[in-house]
Amino acid sequence: MIGKLQSNKAKEAVKLFDYIHSLDSQKLADKLSKHQVSLKKNLKYFIQVNVGNEIQKSGIPVGELDLFYNYCKNEINLNIVGLMVIPPNDNNPEKYFKSLNELNKSLALQDLSMGMSADYIKAIEHGATFIRVGSFIFGQRS
Repeated sequence: MIGKLQSNKAKEAVKLFDYIHSLDSQKLADKLSKHQVSLKKNLKYFIQVNVGNEIQKSGIPVGELDLFYNYCKNEINLNIVGLMVIPPNDNNPEKYFKSLNELNKSLALQDLSMGMSADYIKAIEHGATFIRVGSFIFGQRS
């Protein structure tokens, strides 16, 4: 599952997906954990980090990441495999990719979900293991 996930859709997401790339709040984490237990599934999660501190974007602020990660991992037993970012649209995504890679390493996580059709090569250069290239596959949105 890539994209914003509303907490009221968490049960359906747990039924349908193996990965959630947009874990962005404690409320959502709690719902996913509850449904995962009841459905006897063990999904893999990427914590969405708001590295640009953009008000219009979802994600955990960098300053709250350690606390949120520890809550998810140790208190509600979510399988956090990596971090995810959608960098600000300022024509310099590399500094955000580098920052997220460093945060990922500090948590000893294996995977990084970052990079889209316009910047995936730079994301891969900075350690991305999952990229999102929808417009390359499906074309630009109209």
